[in-house]
Amino acid sequence: MTGRFTAILCAGVATLALAAMAEAETASAPTPAQVVKARQASLDMSAVTFGAIKQALDGGVDVSKLGFQAHALSLWAAALPTMFPAGTGQGQTASETKAKPEVWSNRTGFEARAADYAAATAKLADLSKAGDTPGFTAQLALVKKTCDACHSDFKER
Repeated sequence: MTGRFTAILCAGVATLALAAMAEAETASAPTPAQVVKARQASLDMSAVTFGAIKQALDGGVDVSKLGFQAHALSLWAAALPTMFPAGTGQGQTASETKAKPEVWSNRTGFEARAADYAAATAKLADLSKAGDTPGFTAQLALVKKTCDACHSDFKER
C-alpha cells in the first residue's frame, strides 16, 4: 500500500469508529474496555499516519500535499487525553493496556505532555498549509520527539 492510501484508509476507519462511538453514546456510554480498544486503535492509526507522512516526505512529496494527514494527527492529538478516562488503567478492564498508572496519578504531567504533542502536530499542519518543506521536516522530528517523551513517562515498554 502507498503511504497516501494507508493514510486515507486510516482516516476512514477513524471516522467510522468515531461515528460509531457517537451513535453508541446516544444509546449508552462505551464501556471502559471499549474505550481502551478505541484508544489503542487510534494510537495505531496515529503511528501509521505518522509513518505515511515520513515516507512521503522522504520520497520528496510536496509538503502542501500532506495537509490532510497532518491535520488528522492534530485532531487526534487534541482528543488524546480524553481517551484515558478513570477506570481504563491496567487491571481495570478485561482489555490489556500499556498505559502506566502515572497517566492517572500524575494527570497534570500527562496532560502537559499531551498538550506538547497537540501543539507540535497543530504546527505541523500549519507548515503543510504554508508549503514550508524545511519547517515541516524539522517539525515532524519534533512531533516524534513529543510523542516519544509522553511514551517514556506514561507507557509501559
